[in-house]
Amino acid sequence: MKKVAIIGAGISGMSTAHFLSDRYEVKVFEKEDRPGGLIKCRRVNGNLFHTCGGHVFNSKRQDVLDWFWSKFIREEEFTKTDRNSCVFMDKGENSLEHNDIPYPIENHMYLFDEKTQKSFYEDLEEIDKVKGLNAKFTDYDSFGSFLRWRFGKTLYNLYFEPYNKKVWRRELTTVPMAWMEGKLPMPTTQEMRNNNANKVEEKAFVHSTFWYEKKNGSQYIADKLAEGLHIVYNSDVQKVQKRENGWMVCGELFDKIVFCGNIKDMAFMIEGVDIEKYKQEIADLEYHGTTAVFCEIDKNPYSWIYQPSRKHESHRIICTGNFAPSNNDTTTTPTGRITATIEFTDAISKDDILDNLTRIPLNPKYLDHKYNQYTYPIQDVHTRDMIKQLKTELATLGFYFTGRFADWEYYNMDVAMGAAMDLCKTI
Repeated sequence: MKKVAIIGAGISGMSTAHFLSDRYEVKVFEKEDRPGGLIKCRRVNGNLFHTCGGHVFNSKRQDVLDWFWSKFIREEEFTKTDRNSCVFMDKGENSLEHNDIPYPIENHMYLFDEKTQKSFYEDLEEIDKVKGLNAKFTDYDSFGSFLRWRFGKTLYNLYFEPYNKKVWRRELTTVPMAWMEGKLPMPTTQEMRNNNANKVEEKAFVHSTFWYEKKNGSQYIADKLAEGLHIVYNSDVQKVQKRENGWMVCGELFDKIVFCGNIKDMAFMIEGVDIEKYKQEIADLEYHGTTAVFCEIDKNPYSWIYQPSRKHESHRIICTGNFAPSNNDTTTTPTGRITATIEFTDAISKDDILDNLTRIPLNPKYLDHKYNQYTYPIQDVHTRDMIKQLKTELATLGFYFTGRFADWEYYNMDVAMGAAMDLCKTI
């Protein structure tokens, strides 16, 4: 049986290993001492800390759902939950009080004051005149243009601009649309009018319902998928060498490689193959990290809370303590409190974290934090073409890659599984 080396035991690497294990002898190399990559969790004072976001599972792909549930006992190991998200809108400049506006905000403009509502409906008329009633994704030249001309300047100024500037830390007109396709809501002006008039609760957005593990969060998924796989932990692969009859990895010869790490590392890892023309473009790829701050907060009914407020730097609160009772340790978390992750873009010092927490609602109490250098990949108009070309060249040599930072795509967990599934059909 031919041998395949997989580099990285995150969700992409382990999914790939499962998809190939019936046809190949598979060995996975993981630089850390446990599986999971971006979906790893750890316990702090008995409470579960998602160290990079708050990962939940659902999928629009039936093949992904079928495969995933073949690995788990759905009713025993998971619970299904409606996503209850909201936007915290400041009540005033000198107050921490806020209005809870359900998500998506464009369906709930009827909760704002009369003046704001009037401006919103005037914006919809302007959009119809400028963009027409059937504007398509390709009619916008930037992310900023999309937000301004899909939802109107009132919502743009109130919510979309301040929130997204916190996330992306740049002028939104410089963020290209190319990599946003399939990730953005596309309501028409008439749908927004109808949803507000009829007070419709929109359930078409991503993960409007989701499955969540009863114990240990997404680390449970990682640990369960690792079972039965040959994973070599604490193995930081620095180079792979192309030989006439295969690829050398850590002194062992393999017929093929699937790389599931960061393409920036991959570009300088490969020896024996000339990919010099790609290296500068790969080095120039942009990204953001996040600082996930684990906190104790006031109990609330929400799963995700979006924060456009200009009073602090955090853009969202992920109320992971509401995802499963086992996420909160009752001996360390007081009654009326839950645990949550408060997220900041890029690195932020502990002193700045503590200062920001004084201006964030729900009385957050610091427990721990983790900086993740790579969280959000950012594409330009050339990124996908460059990666597609590199994939094609390397595949002829038995080298493949997939994953959020291998493909430089903003994959959710289920999309990463689907991408691995699609790749393995070609191997």
